[in-house]
Amino acid sequence: MLFKQIQYLIIKELKLEMRNKYALGGILLYVVSTVFVCYLSFKKIIDPRTWNALFWIILLFASINAVAKSFISETRGKLLYLYTLVSPQAVILSKIIYNSFLLILLSSLCLFVYTLFVGNIIQDIQLFFVTLLLGSFGFSSLLTMVSAIASKSSNNFTLMAILSFPIMIPLLMVLLKLSKNAIDGLEQWDTNYLIVLVFLNVIIVALSYLLFRYLWRD
Repeated sequence: MLFKQIQYLIIKELKLEMRNKYALGGILLYVVSTVFVCYLSFKKIIDPRTWNALFWIILLFASINAVAKSFISETRGKLLYLYTLVSPQAVILSKIIYNSFLLILLSSLCLFVYTLFVGNIIQDIQLFFVTLLLGSFGFSSLLTMVSAIASKSSNNFTLMAILSFPIMIPLLMVLLKLSKNAIDGLEQWDTNYLIVLVFLNVIIVALSYLLFRYLWRD
């Protein structure tokens, strides 16, 4: 029953995304234009730490813009209609799954454009891509729940920005460390940081699953 509800809601999200292509196009334009500005600013191979920091800053802001609409753009009438049809667990899980796929595509495009303009200094592409996948899922889970909380406020976009950055710091610290290891091309993967990253993702999804139903009632 839960799986069917999630499947139905993901299809609904996909159809709505296809109708509002300008929103996705705006995010893609933001990514390309920001990377191009970085290229014009440096015009040479930059320091690995700067390369790494710039990439995650671009991806973070692009993720916030992409996921912000998850609940903020939903009307009260639509949410009330969903409330009578599906469980709150199905709603939050479907949003997380859909946003995860969206951010994986967005992060892959961001990496392609970034390496095309700024240069590719990644030594261990497999570790970097694994980090990118886990990071995209973490951004999706965290920002989806923050979007749900912010949607209850009149100044929802401002509240989302305020809530996102402090709780994003632990996730960003781990992502920066793992991606730096991938850039340096260490012989062995740092499994401790990978375990911490997976653990953070599991905690975020578990908390969203357990707590969203109380937020859903308001």
